[in-house]
Amino acid sequence: MLLSSFSSLTPVTKGWSSDKKYFAVRGGNEYLLRLSPMEQYDRKKQEFQYMQRAARLGIPMAMPMGFGVCEDGWDGEKGVYSLQSRVNGADAEDIIPGMSEEEQYRYGCEAGRILKQLHNIPAPDDAEEWETMFNRKIDRKIEMYTNCPLKYENGELFIKYANENRRLLKGRPQSMQHGDYHIGNMMIEDGGRLVIIDFNRFEWGDPWEEFNRIVWCAQSTPRFASGMVDGYFDGDVPEEFWRLLALYISSNTLSSLPWAIPFGQGEIDTMINQANDVLSWYDGMTRIVPTWYQER
Repeated sequence: MLLSSFSSLTPVTKGWSSDKKYFAVRGGNEYLLRLSPMEQYDRKKQEFQYMQRAARLGIPMAMPMGFGVCEDGWDGEKGVYSLQSRVNGADAEDIIPGMSEEEQYRYGCEAGRILKQLHNIPAPDDAEEWETMFNRKIDRKIEMYTNCPLKYENGELFIKYANENRRLLKGRPQSMQHGDYHIGNMMIEDGGRLVIIDFNRFEWGDPWEEFNRIVWCAQSTPRFASGMVDGYFDGDVPEEFWRLLALYISSNTLSSLPWAIPFGQGEIDTMINQANDVLSWYDGMTRIVPTWYQER
């Protein structure tokens, strides 16, 4: 494929992906075109195949339309392309917080049900045991935070909770994961349907770990976050979920501050504020159910 096969290419700059993204038009049809360097071919092929499996489940999403090599797709050299349907609508994070609490909750429930459906895709047969893999991840994130020149106020409480609750990882099942499932990777189509986008961080692991990004939802709209949990569990949320969620959020928060430093003070402030919110929701990591959760 050549970029010249499209009649127009409009750059898309929003998001953290290293992909080059364009709204592309060809034959009167609109697409989202993603371009990556050739060394990412295998990973991007897996991503496209994962999206195909999700689409076959009926997941409302940007649909996978084409994949392959673009002869001039990366700085004039060969690159990997992925072609997806363009979602016509608005970013969920921009419009859901302005809706009624009932509508926020309803969309949250829908997001939870979609996630449950997505987790029907099994992890690879050769996936490493979750307890071993995630304990290694916790160790790495604690080390990152310990070596970080900046610290959260009371950040040691995240380390304490993580170390005291590692036992919860034993025997956890695994499935495929979206990898970055939160309100910022969702859109509301013009007809009102919730649609999931940006599968480029897909991975596999404990399905419940997928909720570690719910902090973004809870900060934006607690009712949406509450609905997401209720929709996933059909209103019957097990206590073990809450304990594991606090573990996964603690682990994620520890690495967020060192991650933010290269991006400047704005991102540092964002992560510090988020850590303060988490400690407030969990009362210094002493409670299991966060204060933002409002039952159905």
